[in-house]
Amino acid sequence: MSSTGLYLDGVSVVFDGFRALNNLSLIVEPGELRAIIGPNGAGKTTMMDVITGKTRPTKGIVRFHDTDLTRMDEASIATMGIGRKFQKPTVFDALTVFENLELALKAPRGPIPCIRWKLNSESRGKIDSIMAEIGLSERVQDRAGLLSHGQKQWLEIGMLLAQDPQLLLVDEPVAGMTDHETELTSTLLRGIAGTRSVVVVEHDLEFVRALGSRVTVLHEGSVLSEGSIDHVQNDPRVIEVYLGR
Repeated sequence: MSSTGLYLDGVSVVFDGFRALNNLSLIVEPGELRAIIGPNGAGKTTMMDVITGKTRPTKGIVRFHDTDLTRMDEASIATMGIGRKFQKPTVFDALTVFENLELALKAPRGPIPCIRWKLNSESRGKIDSIMAEIGLSERVQDRAGLLSHGQKQWLEIGMLLAQDPQLLLVDEPVAGMTDHETELTSTLLRGIAGTRSVVVVEHDLEFVRALGSRVTVLHEGSVLSEGSIDHVQNDPRVIEVYLGR
């Protein structure tokens, strides 16, 4: 288990008698890119809430490498290398692309360390590398508020990368994007995976297909089907509860 990136076993979450997760088991290997799909109410958001410490499971095991996440709070989980990107981008519109990434860098926290901290050549090089990775090198001095919706999504992904995550949880990254932005986003996420694990929750099946990853289908808080996009799209159970709607 210690060599496994993300490990969930028998995880249930009950809210006032409603089972948001029902004996959910999932393994995401180190460096793996995984897509999670399923109808509304399938438990996708609750699963991410459990992984990030926002919601405590009623029962079950939630581990990242050899760490029990159920014993940690949200801040500690984020610090250990699990980053989460929500559907709506949250960047600082009044700051430049560079300044957004500079603020996101993993650095000492607290009043005195913050006052003494200065951007060195290593940190500047890291920002330059991230800007190239997210395709915003030419927008470095532009205010984030001037970016397109898709570019803001990429900037927020870059801000997560600045914190050296080992696992990224990305919620519906291409909602509202143009076709071209969607294509570039699939390329970006495929490039991020490998050195990091990436879990993408998405409804756009063409985008999921472009990711070329293993797909997990959730339904009523459990895994309904898992495999390639072709496998799950042809699974009669998936067609009945999700694709046939």
